[in-house]
Amino acid sequence: MGDAGASMLSPIVIAGCGVEVDVNLPSGVSTDEVQNKRRKLAENLNRHEHEVFITIPPAARTVRLWVADSGALDEPIGPSPLVTDETMTANYKTGRAPWGQDLRGDAALLSLYQRHLLVTGLSNQGKTASLRSLALWLALDKSVQFWIGDLKGIGDWKMFNGIADVLIEGPTDDHVIQVTEMVEDAVDEMNRRLLAPSGTQFPPLIVIVDEAQVAFMCPVKDDAKRPYGGSSSLSRYFMAVRKIHNQGRAVDVLLWQGTQDPTDQNLPKLVREGAHTRASLVLGTESQARMALGDKAINGGAAPHLLRQGLDKGTLVVASDGIEIPKGQTSITVRTHFIDDDPADVIAARAKALRSGVTTLRVIERDEERDALADILSVLGTDARVRTQEVITRLATLDADAYGKWTFTDLKRVLADAGDEPYKSDGVMVVGRDRVARALADRPDDDSASAS
Repeated sequence: MGDAGASMLSPIVIAGCGVEVDVNLPSGVSTDEVQNKRRKLAENLNRHEHEVFITIPPAARTVRLWVADSGALDEPIGPSPLVTDETMTANYKTGRAPWGQDLRGDAALLSLYQRHLLVTGLSNQGKTASLRSLALWLALDKSVQFWIGDLKGIGDWKMFNGIADVLIEGPTDDHVIQVTEMVEDAVDEMNRRLLAPSGTQFPPLIVIVDEAQVAFMCPVKDDAKRPYGGSSSLSRYFMAVRKIHNQGRAVDVLLWQGTQDPTDQNLPKLVREGAHTRASLVLGTESQARMALGDKAINGGAAPHLLRQGLDKGTLVVASDGIEIPKGQTSITVRTHFIDDDPADVIAARAKALRSGVTTLRVIERDEERDALADILSVLGTDARVRTQEVITRLATLDADAYGKWTFTDLKRVLADAGDEPYKSDGVMVVGRDRVARALADRPDDDSASAS
């Protein structure tokens, strides 16, 4: 056809629930002009705008069109293999999670090995479900450890009780403090691993913070006037995240975050760019899409801002080297499998059966009737030093109602309030009896510490 119009470079081929073709553009027409005319192009193809996807293949002056069968994208995809295959297992290092299907209808499999993860999107579009399905698959590898902070707190992650070593659930500033300290503890664990002798093997540690925007937006400051939220060098949550992004991958300490409506305030640039796998559900604007996935992905045709709110729930645009992306593309669109709470409980039960009695430490409400510092001294007995995890176990034995769901951060806070904190001995965190006894003796008579 020469320059009289566009010409096809390839035959039209069936691709999943639609067809695909590469088109060479006429002189004077750029690829971004075609992308900006997506609606008009779709209408000329007798399709709705959401049924036409335009990406940029390697050849110059070329666009790749994927055109869905009319109405095909409004039909749900099948159930997750995690639900249908009760024998499925996972392997953190070599396996790939069955996340959903691409537009061609092929399985979309994601490697989670040594990759930080970021999932963004508008509220109630499937962010938690898509993030949780990856964790449920990985939980079937019994070597993987989980620390989870759910800053929504409505029970979306409750099935990980008995799988996760730490599970914090709640939206308040106190919960943000707990989650921040959890991430800081992960930094300590990362540093311990980095200083270990060469060749030392460590279990993978996945630190998950769902609704991370709550942490970034938290206005509370600690006793040293350091903010928990924000994006300054003083922000405790921000700096802990940056440290894990910088070095955690090398020792399998990985951070997964889910967040709403990305902006520079609730998802700082340095944090979002630290994620190896970036995925986005529907967003409101192109600027948000660029924050979620990066300029390269958006310039290459990724368009989560063109997904339909409420109608494209669970549909993600993914930029990652952990998933197979067509050659020359910068992203892939994935329709994720939805795993509801009841089947999620069943999968979690299978994961628990593979593990040997994990006791999940959970945040609980404050119990003013107990003197926590005195109880800590009591459970230390005559031991000079006791590992922090053992102290927590002994406290739970002493009073399961008050201490049965304590985390390391609960223990750390009580000791810090008394002018003492756990410290390292031979590379592990311990509580010293003499220090606790001194703190208890120096405490004013009318001051008492209580379980939190």
